[in-house]
Amino acid sequence: MTTWLFDLGNTRLKCAPLHDDGGIGEVAAVACDADDHWLDALPSGDVACLASVAPEPCTTALLAALATRYSRLHRVRTEPELGCLRIAYAVPSHLGVDRFLAMLGLCGDEPLLVVGVGTALTIDLVDAQGHHRGGRIAPSPRLMRESLHARAPHLPLTGGHYVDFADDTDHALVSGCEGAALALIESSLRYATERLGVSPILCLHGGGAEALRSRLPAHRWTPDAVLAGLARWHALRLA
Repeated sequence: MTTWLFDLGNTRLKCAPLHDDGGIGEVAAVACDADDHWLDALPSGDVACLASVAPEPCTTALLAALATRYSRLHRVRTEPELGCLRIAYAVPSHLGVDRFLAMLGLCGDEPLLVVGVGTALTIDLVDAQGHHRGGRIAPSPRLMRESLHARAPHLPLTGGHYVDFADDTDHALVSGCEGAALALIESSLRYATERLGVSPILCLHGGGAEALRSRLPAHRWTPDAVLAGLARWHALRLA
């Protein structure tokens, strides 16, 4: 029986096959375009597990396409407790399923600060017992820059390099937007250490995280954290 895992975000779809040993295979990613061409190359199989934080029309289109290629289709949602993870939110549906799965895929017997950088910048603290201690949400550097450009079109949307103090506007935009994200992550690490009495392991994932890595303290690079969480969800709920 062939099982595929699908992680649908606001701008792209990531998918990977699930191996018999519970690991994930080669990950493919495709941008979600407006005319649904991204649906044409979907893989086929027996079982599909989907996590989505995309707008409902995009999610509905993907579900319809998957229904023609798979005999069993599971849409994964946030749960109050699963495996070693217990979330802090009183209303589970208020916690994005991507955040839930990233924590589920990474949690074990070590305290973690799980940081995802996509459309939003999300930060979640998980203690060594798997208890979610809460989190933060902010615009990602890319969204900050897009928002500035939308309100002030003369500010360039792209270009520039990160420096401590910039000598041109494009460099200043990169430095300010990425600097805000770095400061939030670093302050969250400090507060997490104060709360737990031990420094958590910083785990980084998401399409926008790569640009921040060289300026962050030691961390664990976990680019496919959500897909790993889907694999663990499958093992706990379907295997």
